[in-house]
Amino acid sequence: MVQSEAKNRRAVQIYATYTQKRDVTRRLESVLNAAGIKAAVLTTQTPPEDREAWYERQLKAGVQAFIGHPRLVQTGLDLIFCPAIIWYQTGYSTFTLRQASRRSWRIGQTRPVTVRFLCYENTAQVGCLRLMGRKLLVSMAIEGKFSDSGLQAMDDGADVLTTLARELVMHQGVGQSADEVWRALQVQQPQSQTPEPTAPEPVPEPPRIFVPRSVSSLVFGQDVPAVAARRRVASAPPSDQLPLF
Repeated sequence: MVQSEAKNRRAVQIYATYTQKRDVTRRLESVLNAAGIKAAVLTTQTPPEDREAWYERQLKAGVQAFIGHPRLVQTGLDLIFCPAIIWYQTGYSTFTLRQASRRSWRIGQTRPVTVRFLCYENTAQVGCLRLMGRKLLVSMAIEGKFSDSGLQAMDDGADVLTTLARELVMHQGVGQSADEVWRALQVQQPQSQTPEPTAPEPVPEPPRIFVPRSVSSLVFGQDVPAVAARRRVASAPPSDQLPLF
């Protein structure tokens, strides 16, 4: 799968959860390097604020496959350059699975995104994936989202209400989105019922107030009109004034 993606110049992000005692990530790195595929492993030694720069350096170095724990990239990173995601191991956290699976399907992605889940038949991994599909189905049903693809298709023992709701939404068209309902209403509404634009009502002018002029207006180039001088009232003598204190 990695070789087929590399032929189309698509980088691959591989998730594995066993990274301590049985470090699966280092084993996958050695297997890919032996097959002629350049791989790099992201570990906790790279702090979160430096992980974006780490990916950029590895891309410039020609790395084709990135391997790491899904919790290291579940939030805060946009892996648009890795449109192919492979879950070698999933774990049991629905939140981590949903967040890590959407790292490539972000705003600005122009290429199709593929998410694959690997497991060994007749092992505990099959039960793990079935359990994750059931938990994913329940969590999305609470949000009002129903789907019968991916891990959700592995759960055959869902309750009756969830199965009925998924049947109504997926196959009978119940619960359409707001955009579809609005588009249908616009098609059904006749063109003649569209209200014609009306002219706005005129706003009445405020009443005018006339103030009588006591002095003639000034005109440029003419002398200032003479104004009769007012007689100044004489103040009382100091002897008649009362003291302040």
